[in-house]
Amino acid sequence: MANPQGTPIWYELLTSDQNAAQGFYEKLLGWTIARPEMGPPGVDYRVAAAEDGPVGGIMKMPEGAPMPPSWLIYFGVDDVDRATEKATSLGAAVHMPPMDIPDVGRFSFLADPQGCLFYLMRGLSSEDSRAFQDGETAIAGHAVWNELSTPDQAGALAFYGDLLGLRQDGAFPMGDLGDYKFWYVGETRIGAVMPQMPGGKSGWQVYFSVDDIDAAHGRLELAGGMALYGPSEIPGGSFTLVCADPQGARFGLVGPRKA
Repeated sequence: MANPQGTPIWYELLTSDQNAAQGFYEKLLGWTIARPEMGPPGVDYRVAAAEDGPVGGIMKMPEGAPMPPSWLIYFGVDDVDRATEKATSLGAAVHMPPMDIPDVGRFSFLADPQGCLFYLMRGLSSEDSRAFQDGETAIAGHAVWNELSTPDQAGALAFYGDLLGLRQDGAFPMGDLGDYKFWYVGETRIGAVMPQMPGGKSGWQVYFSVDDIDAAHGRLELAGGMALYGPSEIPGGSFTLVCADPQGARFGLVGPRKA
């Protein structure tokens, strides 16, 4: 894929119940979810698509996996092997070494020095991934924000800056909780890094675009999900809603309030 290094190029839900998760996200985000003709051999891998193309995948967690159901991010890199080697030199742990997915690309699965999980990937397609889109022009159903909660904000900024070239610029003060610091790939703001909240969890959280935050809130509850925080207004006039799906995977929604 031709996206600049550090761009989120794919999203993946690891879940305890694929069928239930598929039904939930189809109702909530209007995705079309199907098994691709060319998927990982021997794996029930389902691809979720918004109206203009694929956004991410849904797969069942391996038995005995030491993590809860989660949304994970694939960051695009120019060379997976070289980037994985660099990540380990910066203190990352390798959970899956670089390997190929036939006709798709090459990837590895890592934990940063604070234990937060993520993927590195180089896709075979010559076209840009559009799984992540700028929030101001995003089509509903696409990921528009990537938020890292970490016990070591300075360490995370240094790690992802060195590894992926993520540039930190600007911040939103949260009082005694610290600063919410924005991350860029080139001139595109892709998300932010924040200190882990007292009693909260560390890790990456993905936010998906919706056309109307209140209508999405209603669909969330009807489909069996849970609103954990919000809707909350953010700079620019949109609203965010932090959620959990019926299997417990956390994610966020972003959209205007039309009522």
